[in-house]
Amino acid sequence: MTFEPGVDKTASDVQEEVPEVIEENDVVLFMKGTKHMPQCGYSKTALNTLQMYVDNVTVVNVMAGPTDAYRDTLEEISEWNTIPQAFVDGEFIGGSDVIEQLHDEGKLSDELGEEPSNNPF
Repeated sequence: MTFEPGVDKTASDVQEEVPEVIEENDVVLFMKGTKHMPQCGYSKTALNTLQMYVDNVTVVNVMAGPTDAYRDTLEEISEWNTIPQAFVDGEFIGGSDVIEQLHDEGKLSDELGEEPSNNPF
C-alpha cells in the first residue's frame, strides 16, 4: 500500500493525516519518494530493509506534499528530526540508521514480529 499525499494539502491537513496513517497501518515509512522510486539513499535503505521482513509497508512520500509540514509534524510525534521515519504498530522505531542497526543486531524481527525472508526486496 502506498499513501500519496496531494500537492494541494495544507500544513493543517498533514497534521491531521500523519497520526491517522500511523494509527491505521501496521508498518509505515515516511520517506522521500515512493516504493518504486526512492529519492534518497536513506529512504531506499530503510524501505529495502523493512521489506526484507514485511511485504505490506505503507509508504508516505513526504515530497508529494508540504515537506516542511511533514517534517514538523513527524518531529512533534517522534522527537526525531530527519526523514525517513518508520512506525510499527503506532510506535516510532527510528530512521534508516536505527532500522539498519536493529537488522544487523538481529533485533528488527522483534520490532516487526516477523523473521526476514530469503528475498532481500
